[in-house]
Amino acid sequence: QVQLVESGGGLVQAGGSLRLSCAASGLTFSNYAVGWFRQAPGKEREFVAPISWNGDSTYYTDSVKGRFTISRDNTKNAVYLQMNSLKPEDTAVYYCARSGYSSGRRYRSDYDYWGQGTQVTVSS
Repeated sequence: QVQLVESGGGLVQAGGSLRLSCAASGLTFSNYAVGWFRQAPGKEREFVAPISWNGDSTYYTDSVKGRFTISRDNTKNAVYLQMNSLKPEDTAVYYCARSGYSSGRRYRSDYDYWGQGTQVTVSS
């Protein structure tokens, strides 16, 4: 069974931190880029950050640069998103997804497997 499972979401005050995890099972993870996306209520799902297959290349959407860090551990089939200095506008459901490519991509159409999401709520 192919699964991507996100965890680590929750309720946090503005300025706080959370670390999201994405665990994969039933599919090859280590040869492919993985990305984090988020979807706020009433808005489209948006790109947050991808990481290349070996972790050497990452980039971020402008609104999270300097605050979020994406990383991966291929020995554990896992990808992480460290989120610091959280703001109320970061409130969303966060999704991880596996790309069909080895390098990071920003478009949803470049990703073939998705998790169910984890809720992050930042209070002011």
